[in-house]
Amino acid sequence: MATKIRLARGGSKKRPYYRIVIADIRAPRDGRFIEKVGSYDPMLPKDSEDRVKLDVERIQYWLGTGAKPTDRVHRFLDAAGLLKREARNNPQKAEPGAKAKERVEAKRLAEEAAAEAAAAPAEEAAPEAPAAEEAAAE
Repeated sequence: MATKIRLARGGSKKRPYYRIVIADIRAPRDGRFIEKVGSYDPMLPKDSEDRVKLDVERIQYWLGTGAKPTDRVHRFLDAAGLLKREARNNPQKAEPGAKAKERVEAKRLAEEAAAEAAAAPAEEAAPEAPAAEEAAAE
């Protein structure tokens, strides 16, 4: 039987509370489970000891029998030192979409055109300034 270590939601509306359970992969999220091996209360502060409670011995047993943890439970087990979680790297996720890239390019071109327009009158005014200084010197 294929098993997972996953969260089963409890608590009332807008007040979540999760049990960390061992369940058959075919069982529903909040349905039948084999064993409760911990709890997770996301309403508590992150530095609270009671936020995540784990039965380490039973989790090690189930990992030994081939139970696979879900991503969130894997994070908890990594924090407890039971498993090593590899850092995920998806550099394309933070990359903006095609339309956003077009907007940035259009804005950059507009800024360059404005800078050139501002620089052109300044260059024309620059030769007149020395002539005015010469006239004042005479």
